[in-house]
Amino acid sequence: MIIALFVGVIATAQEVKPTVEQISDDMVKVTYYYQNGTVNQVGTFKDNKRHGEWISYNLQGEKIAQAEYNKGEKSGKWFFWNGNQLREVDYNNNAIVAVNTWINENPVATNRP
Repeated sequence: MIIALFVGVIATAQEVKPTVEQISDDMVKVTYYYQNGTVNQVGTFKDNKRHGEWISYNLQGEKIAQAEYNKGEKSGKWFFWNGNQLREVDYNNNAIVAVNTWINENPVATNRP
């Protein structure tokens, strides 16, 4: 009976698969999802390598990271949001060249009536 229950749980559990949209001959847009179906990450692949902007979201749908790739390598400015803190990481040739952090001491409430 325990084995039957275990097999039933596995059979009903579904993996949330990413969606893929062809943008051009060598580029696709991919959207990854959390188990509950909300968007986790959105970005593009060019020639099977991450390329261009990638955005990550938390389970509530809030943007938590924004990144840039160039032919699979980290490049440009990356941003990470965490509460009242914003961290900017600058990449060049797939290496970190600078990190800046800002803290908002007086956050403004966004859910006002």
